[in-house]
Amino acid sequence: MDEAILKAVDRALKEGPEGVLCTVVEETGSTPRSMGAKMWVFPDGSIVGTIGGGILEHHVIAEALKLLEGNARARLYRESFTATEAAEEGAACGGSAAVFLEVIGRAREIVIFGAGHVGKALAHAATITGYRVTVWDERQEFANPDNIPWGRTVCLPLKEALDRGIRLSDKSYVVVVTRGHALDSEVVRSLEGKPFAYLGVIGSKRKIAVMKENLLKDGVSEEHLNRIYAPIGLPIKAETPEEIAISILAEIIAAEKGADIKALRSPLTAALEMQGSIPRA
Repeated sequence: MDEAILKAVDRALKEGPEGVLCTVVEETGSTPRSMGAKMWVFPDGSIVGTIGGGILEHHVIAEALKLLEGNARARLYRESFTATEAAEEGAACGGSAAVFLEVIGRAREIVIFGAGHVGKALAHAATITGYRVTVWDERQEFANPDNIPWGRTVCLPLKEALDRGIRLSDKSYVVVVTRGHALDSEVVRSLEGKPFAYLGVIGSKRKIAVMKENLLKDGVSEEHLNRIYAPIGLPIKAETPEEIAISILAEIIAAEKGADIKALRSPLTAALEMQGSIPRA
């Protein structure tokens, strides 16, 4: 594989964003490149490497961008062209090719701030359902691979963790379930301006309202605070950490799939919002 493509794949895996590795896996007749030729497609449509240029490459880039926009992770693309079509497009004559397209890089992930009972249970459930998982906590006895063997744990001061330990993207589903509301607020404040697809914060409706009011006074934008899902999770009357984790995960899946969360919350929401805070650790 070309070194430039290897570097692009490595960067996508470590930092994001995702890209698509396109590999010629079949060739018949005259084709621009032989089997094994590779090309990397970035989300903006730029490329590294080539599968031969011309109409085939143009179409494969278009298919790669469609793949990045959807939920599928891979597909096989086939194209055949006659001698006349090929000549008009500047491609090779009378051949056909199959190209395997694979999305590589930072996939959907759940980033959990708080490694207590709820955070730990959510890490387990999220891993089972196919999410990449990162769990942050400033307490070493909680944020370690022995306590949380699913995904990755980060034990750094919050600012340092967000600067170099945790890189969020528009496919990051963020859950804030730390050891206390003061730290929850600090995490929410630190996330302003960061990319994410979902931000859920544990606590009753009243406590979240107080947190938002205080953060507004501290200069946090209303736009950022309005993105918070609270009370966190779908209203399934969850009580144990494991049940709470399922309710949170259900809401994240609903958000990812574009479900009507407002409808899913009714009619139980009003009653549940009157309850006190949810157990943390």
